[in-house]
Amino acid sequence: MTAYEIYTFVLCLVVIVALTALFIFFLTYLLRFYFKLVRNGVEDTEILNESRVAKKITPLDVINNVVSWVLCMGLLVAFALSLFIQSTEAEFVGNLPSLCVVKSASMSYREEKNEYLFANDLQDQFDTFDIIFLSPLPDEYELKLYDIVVYEAKDGTRIVHRIVGIEEPNAEHPGCRYFRLQGDAVQVSDKYPVLYTQMRGIYSGERIRFVGSFVMFMQSPAGYICILLVLLAIVSTPIVEKRIEKEKQKRLAAMEAPSKEADHA
Repeated sequence: MTAYEIYTFVLCLVVIVALTALFIFFLTYLLRFYFKLVRNGVEDTEILNESRVAKKITPLDVINNVVSWVLCMGLLVAFALSLFIQSTEAEFVGNLPSLCVVKSASMSYREEKNEYLFANDLQDQFDTFDIIFLSPLPDEYELKLYDIVVYEAKDGTRIVHRIVGIEEPNAEHPGCRYFRLQGDAVQVSDKYPVLYTQMRGIYSGERIRFVGSFVMFMQSPAGYICILLVLLAIVSTPIVEKRIEKEKQKRLAAMEAPSKEADHA
């Protein structure tokens, strides 16, 4: 993770903690206010009506519950996937592929002035927000022209571009090759030559289209807040419902007590 990503993560964590505390405060306040209404008899009519009608679980209730849980689980799985991609991007375990979200359009089409793309029939482009599969790098001298690799720039940014030139070792840089990289959709190559040690993976040719936009959202502050709201809803809903039902039962017992005493008398 870059320094900016760490800063963003810490900032989001602080915001999430603050929002959680605020949510708990307002939820507690509203519950206390509702309990006060129940204890003062404001909700007696509703409580009595509920006690006289047997609660039935309808098919619509079942469908709503299933859909809600499926959406929640899908959101949590997507969030877990986004964290996995963010933390393991261009990192490999054995020979397993790694996933990378494409964040620019520099490889989205074949620029007409890049004649080598047409001469060699290179049609392995990918779009912004595609998820591409990366394989571990081969040996330095096995890399060849027109391979697509991920490399890390000096500022920590990871760039996915095509090798368009290779300068073999010479007196200026003995023992290593210099690679010139360029995006298919741009007319000029990258500003600085790239060393093998800067490379992190090679594009395997496989991709998942458009899913990366959702993954990027889940990695953003808005995505973190969305997950927070879902988790709070999942955790708090049954607890709140149980507390409310308990308070209603206590009030119902208090309302039924005088009639029971009269029957015994």
